[in-house]
Amino acid sequence: MLPKIIGRKEKISLPKLGLSLVWAKIDTGAYSSSLHAEEIREEEVGGLKVLKFQVLMAGHPKFSGKTVTAKKYRQKKVKNSFGQAEVRFLIETEIRIAGETYKAEFTLSDRSNMKNSILLGRKVLRERFLVDVTKTNLGKAYRHKK
Repeated sequence: MLPKIIGRKEKISLPKLGLSLVWAKIDTGAYSSSLHAEEIREEEVGGLKVLKFQVLMAGHPKFSGKTVTAKKYRQKKVKNSFGQAEVRFLIETEIRIAGETYKAEFTLSDRSNMKNSILLGRKVLRERFLVDVTKTNLGKAYRHKK
């Protein structure tokens, strides 16, 4: 199967997190994907450890402040945009992009100083997509095809 062509920015959905058609930056220089989150904390609920965090989407007030609970999560050491190593929480969730749904891993980080709340890295793009850096939202053409 040939990879689909997407642009440098795409509208994606993260249905399990309640996010629908929000902008994500496609970053072929990053290995993993990242999602802006705040108030990230581990809690014990019913004797089990869970991860709670708020998803805050810049420019999307209807999605701002929603608290999400993840039962499956782990910590991962990553290099931030400044090349410094840090430990972040990582969750796995569904991503819908260009008419397809995949499982994807996202590290949670404070991206409030960044232009884009969601960054998609090579791991989710590999063998699925080619990126045309001159365009945006090419995935919409695939959403309407059956």
